[in-house]
Amino acid sequence: MFPNPPPRTRYAALQEFLATAGHPAYRLRQILRAVHERGSTEFADLSELPKPLREALLEEFGPSVLALRPIASEHGEQVEKVLFESRQGARIETVFARYRTGWTSLCISTQVGCGLGCTFCATGAVGLLRNLTADEICDQVLYFRGPRQEEVDSIAFMGMGEALANPHTFPALEMLTHKELHGLSPRRITVSTVGFAPGMRRLVDEHPQVNVTLSVHSPYDEERRSLIPLQQRFPLADCLEILDTHVARARRKVYLAYLLIDELNDTEDHARALAELVTQLRRPGLFHVSVIPYNDAVGVNPAYRRPPPARVRSFIAALRSSGVHATRRQQFGGNVDAACGQLHARYLSTAPSPQAAPP
Repeated sequence: MFPNPPPRTRYAALQEFLATAGHPAYRLRQILRAVHERGSTEFADLSELPKPLREALLEEFGPSVLALRPIASEHGEQVEKVLFESRQGARIETVFARYRTGWTSLCISTQVGCGLGCTFCATGAVGLLRNLTADEICDQVLYFRGPRQEEVDSIAFMGMGEALANPHTFPALEMLTHKELHGLSPRRITVSTVGFAPGMRRLVDEHPQVNVTLSVHSPYDEERRSLIPLQQRFPLADCLEILDTHVARARRKVYLAYLLIDELNDTEDHARALAELVTQLRRPGLFHVSVIPYNDAVGVNPAYRRPPPARVRSFIAALRSSGVHATRRQQFGGNVDAACGQLHARYLSTAPSPQAAPP
């Protein structure tokens, strides 16, 4: 039963509080079951606990277990975007998608904004305010599975921020996959990165069953650098080597995201060069290219445009003819600015000042 909760999380704080107050250790298990099995997130509703303990918890931690509260939402045909606010006033967005097959997916954020400055990304226009804590990352999931009582079949770390640049992503993964907490299979979790190599190495070492998606967006170093400035520090070749070693060892499929931008990176030469990068790897059959037609976003380069459908089909066909597994990523939610995993920066005008991370 979770003898050592990740440090600096609410579970560690609850464990310490209960022990200091002289309560038996099983009280923590009761709280965890109420939260993660029954979906109760208000301390006042934890009827398993004596009333004096409920009152003490409320006084110490506030009324809710959740570190985030929903303040706005938008709905599309198959998606819902929720704007959350932290106790310090920082705002992040989460997208819940329902597929027609019945499968559901949650796209979660890991940072308030992002500091990597990718020129195609609305979140990059915000800049980095701070990392989310492990609790704030997990609470995006807990809100839907708890108070909302939604079935969440898969989790994608594809929202605001570079997940692998936030060290709190790793204890969040521990909590999401721990059987006493969220109990999610790591194979139903995907972490997307633009190539933060130190975090990639740690992810594949500590969580080899978690799916990895690397944003490529160009096979050419200079062009990729213009799209993803992190290319200067961690070149694509180094990132592919990390994944190549991971695939050979874990025999797990990995994904290469390719954002297709009209008349920039959508030519047959690009497709052939990308295919060459993939086919030179040790197990190219376990690399899958996910092609994503560009969607307009606030704050990005206004010259970027969505390519015509025929060119998208041609690009995918060129990859396949070279022996590379490739598909177009299913997209929906453009009417709530949620497609392509690029969460909208419309709240820029009301965004809070940079917040210090909670203790």
